[in-house]
Amino acid sequence: MAKSAGVVTVLTAAALAASISGAAVAQSYPTKPIELVSPTSPGSGTDIYARALADIVQKNKLLPQPFLVQNRTGGGGLIAYNYFQTKRGDPYVMLAATGTIAIMAARADVNIGLENYTPLALFAVDPQAVMVNADLPYKTLKDLAEAARKQPDTIICAISNSLGSGRIVIHELEKLVPGAKFKFVTFKGGGEAVLSVAGGHTHFTTENLSEGLALLEAKKLRAIAITSLKRMPQLPDLPTAAEAGYPIDEGTIRGFVLPAGVPFLILGRLMYSGLIWLALPEW
Repeated sequence: MAKSAGVVTVLTAAALAASISGAAVAQSYPTKPIELVSPTSPGSGTDIYARALADIVQKNKLLPQPFLVQNRTGGGGLIAYNYFQTKRGDPYVMLAATGTIAIMAARADVNIGLENYTPLALFAVDPQAVMVNADLPYKTLKDLAEAARKQPDTIICAISNSLGSGRIVIHELEKLVPGAKFKFVTFKGGGEAVLSVAGGHTHFTTENLSEGLALLEAKKLRAIAITSLKRMPQLPDLPTAAEAGYPIDEGTIRGFVLPAGVPFLILGRLMYSGLIWLALPEW
């Protein structure tokens, strides 16, 4: 009995020591810059919001070390996700995540399950926008849909992922307009997709509005619809797809994840740094 009690005492002491040690590590974390991985190219919506977060953290001194954004592009995000899953337990790597992580987990041809991630926060749902080359005659979403119905497979859409939110918008529009059929071309990010439309290489895009703002202001693109059920307060004149007769409610889920196996105390450190509170208005 005395021996058992001694063993229990030793185990309790060891657990307490580990807890104290872990707390000390969490308190000092981070001691070096944190790599913030963007699976898309510079200028894309994911890249924009990753850099915006990095800027907020540094300007407001939320953490003693900065976020350094690294673009790891290719394969519709596959390059970044494959890299990320090799970082199990590493609290110095964070992923600017979108709903693509769920799509990757569902694919039978890759081995990137949800067990590879530790969710940190959901920050926003970024609506898609239908943006056409400003020199084209399409003034409304109905104009574009009817053109695709009358001349199927002739109108080309620029998107960033063949399985992403932009592609879903095309699919939904085709379902709602019998006979309509679009072609699409994929790019490494929404930034490249909108440039393709502005340059006349493709006809329109269904990527995030944030990716085309500069080109919209320069009159290189024309936004004809947004895929949310309500108009955006910032752009009250931009109609929704539903107003055109196509009730499409689709957007890019944006959040941040850490690798699997990151200690809980590290998560607590990030939460209490003030980082997590940035997400609360969107919840």
